[in-house]
Amino acid sequence: MEAAPVPDGQYTAVVYGLIVGGRCAEAVSLLSRELQRSCRSRGGLSLLGYCHYQLQDFAAAAECYEQLVALHPELDAYRLYLAQALYKAGFYTEALRAVSPLLDLPAYQSRVLRLQAAIHYAQGDLPAAKSLVEEALAAAADGGPGAAENPSERADAEINLGCLLYRQGRHEEASSKFAGAMQVLGYSPELSYNMALCCYAAKQYAPALKHISDIIERGINQHPELSVGMTTEGIDVRSVGNTMLLHRTALVEAFNLKAAIEYQLHNLKAAQEALTDMPPRAEEELDPVTLHNQALMNMDSQPSEGFEKLQFLLLQNPCPPETFGNLLLLYCKHQYYDLAADVLAENAHLTYKLLTPYLYNFLDAIITCQTSPEEAFYKLDDSAGMMTEQLRKLMKQVQEARQNWDDEAVKRAVNEYDETLDKYVAVLMAQAKIYWDMRNYAMVEKIFRKSVEFCNDHEVWKLNVAHVLFMQDKYKEAISFYEPVVKKHYDNILDVSAIVLANLCVSYILTSQNEDAEELMKKIEQGEEQMSYNSPDKNTYHFCIINLVIGTLYCVKGNYDFGITRVIKSLEPYNKKLSTDTWYYAKRSFLSLLENMSKHMIMLCDNVIEECIQFLKQCELYGRNIPAVIEQPLEEKRLHSGKNTVTYEARLLRALMYKITGWAP
Repeated sequence: MEAAPVPDGQYTAVVYGLIVGGRCAEAVSLLSRELQRSCRSRGGLSLLGYCHYQLQDFAAAAECYEQLVALHPELDAYRLYLAQALYKAGFYTEALRAVSPLLDLPAYQSRVLRLQAAIHYAQGDLPAAKSLVEEALAAAADGGPGAAENPSERADAEINLGCLLYRQGRHEEASSKFAGAMQVLGYSPELSYNMALCCYAAKQYAPALKHISDIIERGINQHPELSVGMTTEGIDVRSVGNTMLLHRTALVEAFNLKAAIEYQLHNLKAAQEALTDMPPRAEEELDPVTLHNQALMNMDSQPSEGFEKLQFLLLQNPCPPETFGNLLLLYCKHQYYDLAADVLAENAHLTYKLLTPYLYNFLDAIITCQTSPEEAFYKLDDSAGMMTEQLRKLMKQVQEARQNWDDEAVKRAVNEYDETLDKYVAVLMAQAKIYWDMRNYAMVEKIFRKSVEFCNDHEVWKLNVAHVLFMQDKYKEAISFYEPVVKKHYDNILDVSAIVLANLCVSYILTSQNEDAEELMKKIEQGEEQMSYNSPDKNTYHFCIINLVIGTLYCVKGNYDFGITRVIKSLEPYNKKLSTDTWYYAKRSFLSLLENMSKHMIMLCDNVIEECIQFLKQCELYGRNIPAVIEQPLEEKRLHSGKNTVTYEARLLRALMYKITGWAP
């Protein structure tokens, strides 16, 4: 931001006025211009460093303080400020080197110890950090030269101790330390956030959200200028910038944690809203955690941008530690196995630092599967075996805790059991996928049957067992696994995946349970009508996909007259039901129909052919802006934009229909 010209004799007053008014960006512009004329000005450099620090441009602040240390080595305060700026900028080794000469000065000893502890903590050297924190506490207790001059410094040391306890997994003790510090210092958004983080780590989401709500409410009431929630409401507001005021409110941290909680609870829309509710900033101003969460929570709708953000973050120092693992998992999810292997190889130093043994072994097996499925299966089997033993031990711990009436121990053991079970199920599904891709469904079923001891109540396991039974035409058994899942969500039937409902309907029909199928379809239709009433602009495809699957089934069985008619009816009205996914199912039935007609294996009635042609015309009309195929996010060679539409493919199918039937267009 360019500052206005300053009248003669008012330079100092204007600069201080800008700083007091929180307009540090303008002050930076003004000071930078002045320092071009007098580069050795102590006052100018000091104020410029302060402004950069307030704007959280710590690297620029460090440059200013480095010049001041060189110009005025007798002023120890600048050395401390330099070390603080270097620490905030992520230059930990340089920060330690800068601050070490101050350790022997009584006036600085307490602050130096705390800063050194913070640097070691950031580097992951917890023993060194703990030693320094305890040294600072001992100095405060003994009343020595580094003793705390007031209770607030003692509270700061307690906060540091709380941070160490948090990293050691002792979340309840850490939260107590933060609460104790808050009693001394008064309400602090940062401490409230720390307590929320402890609750989140202990999976106590309700108290975590309570702390977050307090932070947000205070931020809105005390600082309306931060425009909380404006972006979500669609109001175009200017960036509030990365100011120290924003940092002190802990609003960014609170909204990021709220997004993480909603994401863990599978409330993706609420998670996305939490990110847009935070004070508005330009993309280049976003902190690494916000950038990471944006990438993760918008990956389904914006995969290319998501990958770009995660790749960018991986090159930054520091970056959120979850970035490395999440990028690898997302590469594997999108089947970019070569890219995942390259990232692993290029960042070997991060492998042991940021990946747990479980995650590394899992990713290694998934990548190996592309070249050696058998070897991958055995790697996964080893992981599954270890987790089986762990699950048995945890089950025993739960039983013992219940016998001892130790509710806290029960809660901890159950949480750990659930986490381990989720990991076990992920390994199991990866094993099953190897044989699923080979269409060896009997082997997939065998793998699932072996895991019934632990997984019989796990919803993901139930659904996948149902799918593999369905693929083997074991419809009655498939129903016994689909039904409990559907009934669990019966009041919110649209929360169930459309393909699950479709498979259950087909299973009912093929086992002559037509009344059950009709009842389920009626319930789904009512759910869609209610959804349409509540959210007129929102399209739902459950009923459409079920009819598509049933129509496809009849086509497979050779009854094209009924099957293709059902497929056509399922996409009405076209403006609401025609999409990339629904078109995928519909065109497969039409291609099968045209193939069999070209081989003279079936004959269609004229009225059905006329229906097909009219249907394809409607698809041409409504499919102009609907992609026929969703392109992979990182593909270098893009599909032709004019050909990758439903309109283009519908026109091709209609031309084939005319050619095979001999009808004139």
